[in-house]
Amino acid sequence: MIKPKALKKGDTIGIIGPSSPSVEGKLESAVQELTALGYKVKLTESCHATHGYLAGADDQRAADFNNMFRDKEVQGIICLRGGYGAMKILHKVDVEVIKNNPKVFVGYSDITALHLLMNQRCNLVTFHGPMVASDFAGGLGDFCKESFLKAVTKSEAMGLIQNPTDVDIQCLVEGEAEGEIVGGNLALVSGTMGTPDEIDTKDKILFLEEIGEEPYRVDRMLTQLALAGKFDDAVGIILGDWNNCESKKHANSLTLMDVFKEIIVPFKKPTIYNLKAGHCTPKVTLPFGVRANLNATEGKVYIKEAATI
Repeated sequence: MIKPKALKKGDTIGIIGPSSPSVEGKLESAVQELTALGYKVKLTESCHATHGYLAGADDQRAADFNNMFRDKEVQGIICLRGGYGAMKILHKVDVEVIKNNPKVFVGYSDITALHLLMNQRCNLVTFHGPMVASDFAGGLGDFCKESFLKAVTKSEAMGLIQNPTDVDIQCLVEGEAEGEIVGGNLALVSGTMGTPDEIDTKDKILFLEEIGEEPYRVDRMLTQLALAGKFDDAVGIILGDWNNCESKKHANSLTLMDVFKEIIVPFKKPTIYNLKAGHCTPKVTLPFGVRANLNATEGKVYIKEAATI
C-alpha cells in the first residue's frame, strides 16, 4: 500500500465537497478549528456550491477532488461532509494522479465510495475520520481530536484503538484475526456491489457502520453482502456505531442485535460490536489499508503498521 506523508503544523489542508453541500455557517467554524490546530486551509468551489442535494455538479466535484491531489501546496484533504454524491464521480476520478500524489485523505459516511476506490484501485492508505461540516465545525473535543491527530500526524503504528471512557467494545464472536481494515458505511459498501469498485474483503477485516436505517433495511444490506461471499472472504468483522438504527415503524421488528446474530454470527468470524467509529460523537479515526490485529475475545483492535510516512 502507498502511505501518505504525515501531516505537520503549517501544512495546508484542502477541503472538498464530493457529496452534499454544507449548512451555512459551518464551514467558517470548521476553518477556525483547523487553523487553531496549526494548519492552513484551502477551499474548493464545491465548498460553497449547491446543485440540488449535491455540493455542485458532478464535473465540478470531480474536478475539485482531482485538483486537490494535483495541488503541490496541499498536504492533506478532508471532506466537507457526507450525504450523497460520491458514487456519482467515481468514474471521473483520475487514478494516476492519486497514485502519483499520495496525501492524507479523511472522511466517512458517503465518502466510503471514495475510500474503496482509493484503497483498491490506487493502493492508497486513507482515514475513516471526522469531516469539516459534520465534526470540525462543532469542535472535535479532546477524544476525537487525539484520535484524529494520532492517526494522521504520527509516522508510527497507532497501536490499541480505544473507545471513549466507559464505552465498552462488545464481543459477538470470539477469536482473533489479522489483516487490513476495509469498509465503511453499510449502504455505500452494499451499493458498490456489481461495480468496478465492489469491495474486496479477501483476507481483510471488514468494518461496517450505519445511521438511521430500520433493522429490516440493515438486514437486507447485510444479506446482500452475505450472498456475495463478503463475510466468507473476510477474516474478521468490526461493527462500529449504528446510530438511530432501532425500528420506528414496526412494533414486531427484529432488533439490530437480532439481525447481527442471524446474519453475521453464523459465519464464525471473530467479530466485535460498538467500536465508536461512524456517525457518533466522539469518534475514533481508523486507518484503512494497514495491518491490524482483531482480538474479538478481548474486544480489542490493534493497528500494527504505521499509516503514514
